[in-house]
Amino acid sequence: MLKKLEGIAEKYHQLEEKLSDPDILKDMNRYREIMQEHAHLQAIVTEFEHFKQLSSGITDARHLVDEEKDPEMREMAKDELEELEEKLEKSDIELKKLLVPRDPMDGKNTIMEIRAGTGGEEAALFAADLFRMYSHYAEDRRWKIEIISLNETGIGGLKEIIFSVAGKEVYGSLRWESGVHRVQRVPSTESGGRIHTSAVTVAVLPEAEETDITINQEELKIDVYRSSGPGGQSVNTTDSAVRITHLPTGLVVICQDEKSQIKNRAKALRVLRARLYEMEEEKKQRERAENRKSQVGSGDRSERIRTYNYPQNRVTDHRINLTLYKLDIILQGAMDEVIDALKYHAGEEALKNS
Repeated sequence: MLKKLEGIAEKYHQLEEKLSDPDILKDMNRYREIMQEHAHLQAIVTEFEHFKQLSSGITDARHLVDEEKDPEMREMAKDELEELEEKLEKSDIELKKLLVPRDPMDGKNTIMEIRAGTGGEEAALFAADLFRMYSHYAEDRRWKIEIISLNETGIGGLKEIIFSVAGKEVYGSLRWESGVHRVQRVPSTESGGRIHTSAVTVAVLPEAEETDITINQEELKIDVYRSSGPGGQSVNTTDSAVRITHLPTGLVVICQDEKSQIKNRAKALRVLRARLYEMEEEKKQRERAENRKSQVGSGDRSERIRTYNYPQNRVTDHRINLTLYKLDIILQGAMDEVIDALKYHAGEEALKNS
């Protein structure tokens, strides 16, 4: 790892020299690319310098422990050594997270889709729980959530919800959530106290800009119709609902939550663009080495990634064999421990494969 980090530090200093080159400023796209790479490497180099300082401090403290004759001074050196070793371990973890290969999509906003799977109403209730969990997580980071499409049940559950999340490094954190989330709990309607197992699927799509992917209008079939379900005084009395079908792929997106047909069409196009972009990126990934699959799973939404066991207050992430007995806290949005563990694991795998 140290050899790799030395190489990164050298590259960082080379980028600093490029940024001071007047010729680079003539090409703003190139300048922006270098700035982004420089900013990413800066975090690694800063942590690496901290790591080296701690290592040096540990060497000095060990020398004192071995050589110091004064018992009181030796005891102080032991305490300092223990503190420095603890800090070094944390720095090592942070470096491994930072060494996860930078994906150009990590800085993008996301569109998330949560759908109730097996389990009927109980699955729909858990879909609502997951949406609240992600909402709290986003709120803590000052990310912005916008609901694009919503299909509720009568008792507070969600058959489906599609929403966007905007902010700093959103996709880089939430990308790990794609897959099947399984819940084990006793439904409120269960008189016998039996535990039921339900499932919810989550898809996390990087939100594509218009420049990322081109959609030809000739390839779209757009239908408008009257909205169904609950709505305001004009939602289901005008032809405001929009269904867009992408003819080459067969992808269908429906949006009917807004009173305006124009707004529904714009939201549906955002979702369609994100799905097409994801398909294109998956195709590219398949053509490359499957390193991300070896890190934390494929991200396939049919893959079971996590189990939430209410009776045991337990969350288990099956990809990295992580089990935490703090389900109640995690459902309030305290997901850092889970997401950080996934990033750390990905960093370790990246080091092995580099």
